[in-house]
Formats: sequence, structure tokens, C-alpha cells
Amino acid sequence: MAKILVTGGAGYIGSHTCLELLNAGHDVIVLDNLSNSSEESLYRVQELSSKKLDFVQGDIRHDQDLDKVFNQYQIDAVIHFAGLKAVGESQQIPLTYFDNNIAGSINLTKAMERAGIFKLVFSSSATVYDEANISPLNENMPTGMPSNNYGYTKLIVEQLLEKMSEADPRWSIALLRYFNPVGAHKSGHIGEDPQGIPNNLMPYVTQVAVGRREKLSIYGNDYNTVDGTGVRDYIHVVDLANAHLCALNNRLINNGCRAWNIGTGNGSSVLEVKNAFEKVNGVSIAFEFAPRRSGDVAISFADSTRAKEELNWTAKFGLEDMLKDSWNWQKQNPDGYQK
Repeated sequence: MAKILVTGGAGYIGSHTCLELLNAGHDVIVLDNLSNSSEESLYRVQELSSKKLDFVQGDIRHDQDLDKVFNQYQIDAVIHFAGLKAVGESQQIPLTYFDNNIAGSINLTKAMERAGIFKLVFSSSATVYDEANISPLNENMPTGMPSNNYGYTKLIVEQLLEKMSEADPRWSIALLRYFNPVGAHKSGHIGEDPQGIPNNLMPYVTQVAVGRREKLSIYGNDYNTVDGTGVRDYIHVVDLANAHLCALNNRLINNGCRAWNIGTGNGSSVLEVKNAFEKVNGVSIAFEFAPRRSGDVAISFADSTRAKEELNWTAKFGLEDMLKDSWNWQKQNPDGYQK
């Protein structure tokens, strides 16, 4: 089994991935600056797995934090989640996003190189695809200039990593292009706990359901879709976490840089998700339509054939599971990780 450094491991996807890594027998070291996460998630991961992980509070932008971790632990590979991810906020404070997501990733790979570690799984995004592409999106389609700064940082880091691996054959890098992660661990002990107003649909829905927000805003009802609302590919966070294990296993024995889509291949509209949430969980969600958000495309869903063929990964959970598990987490934790 391998020793894995997980940057941003206290966050939503990071914490679920840490749990799957521990369950698979790996040793886990988490580096997180806790700017948008809670150490409580890591306590709960250890409870759920009955295994210990090591937590280091630190920042990927700081050389001394990275060198300390790499010197202290015999790390075999890195799974890199650390970064800022709010689309709207990225438009308001672009330099902060460039510093965290781009400069931070460069700093991390420089520290890895100093330590002689060349296995990396990078948390990317389907936003890197050119908006002119027609869904289902596959990895052979061209990337494009994302309409928001968050997506731009993911594209730039992908390109940097590709160029690094071309220049130095020691690198073995997975680019995982996520679609829309939702859901929570079945136990309801770990889940999505965004700071402030949620940017994503599911935590917005669950916060309305639990009484933290008055109503759901649905951005745009005039798209050329089944009901006028945007269509997305929602993927259960546990399926997504398992995709990281599959990518890690692949990169431990292969070299080069390779991209994989991680989605279900099914598109659901915002209204379909809202209605299904109400039906599955027996709660009603007050909502209003709001103007479209700039940068939102009408339809986006994945072709994940490559992940199935090369990583032996497929999504196991359907939309109903995602909606039940999201609500189970929020019901048990109405204020998230705040005690």
C-alpha cells in the first residue's frame, strides 16, 4: 500500500477521497490550510474508517510547509484538491484565484520535484471544455477558454502539467475532469459544507429544505432544454472519490499525462433535480426563477467511456441515491460541521 499526500483533504471531495483511501489500506497525510474547510471532517473520516490519518495545517503556496511534509513522510503520490472553487467569486477576485490555484499548483509540483515524487492526480473540471462542444463531452474534444476565472485556472494547470510531463518522462499525471459532484457518505457524517451562500445546486436545495435559506434561485428558465433550465451531469461524491483511487492505481504503474472525464453520462435539468428531491425526501422546496448566470451553458454531460476502459471505473450511484444522501447529511448536520 502507498503513502498518499492529499492536498485540500479536509474539503468536500477531499474528505470523501481520504475515507476511500483509508478503506483501501493506504496511508493518508492531509495538507490543508482550512480556509474553506473544517478539521472536523477529518475526525469523522477517522471515525468512519476506524483508521488514523496524519493532518498537517499548511498552505501549498508556502515552500516551507511543503518541504516539511515531504521531508517528514515517505510519500509515494499526491492527490491535489487544494484550491478555490467558487465561480462567481473567481470573477470578483481573479488574482486570489490565480495565486491559489495556479501559483499554488506550480509550487506543489516544484516541491514534489525536489522530493523526487512524480505521481500526481489533479482535481480538474469539465469547465475546461470548449463551450462550442456538443454533449456528451469526451476527452478528444478541444478545450477552450472558460468563461469564468475558476475554469481558467483549471485549464492553465492542466496545460502546465501536460508540458511538464512532456519535458520530463518521470512524471505520471492524471487529470480528472469532474462534472457536478453531489451527495454525501451514506452515514451522513461527512458531506458538503460550503461557506456562505452555496454556489452549487445541491447544497442550496438542502439548505432551503432544512430552513437555512428561504428559497432556491434557479438561474435561467429559457434554455433550449427539456424544461428551460440548465442540464448537468450529477455524480455521487463517493463515486468520484473512488475514481481517484482508480486513477491513482493507474498512475502508480504508468507514465505520462492523461485526462479522464468523471461523470455518469446522464443529464438532469435543475427542475428535474428539484422535483426529484421533493419526491424522494418528502419535502417541498420553495423556488424562484432568476436571470441566467454569465458563463453557464445550457447542457453539459459526460462521455466517461475512457474512464471505464482505462481505469475500470464506472458510476454506481443514481440520482435518487445522490438526493437521499445529500438530505441525510444536511438533516443530521443542519449547520454543517459547526457544532
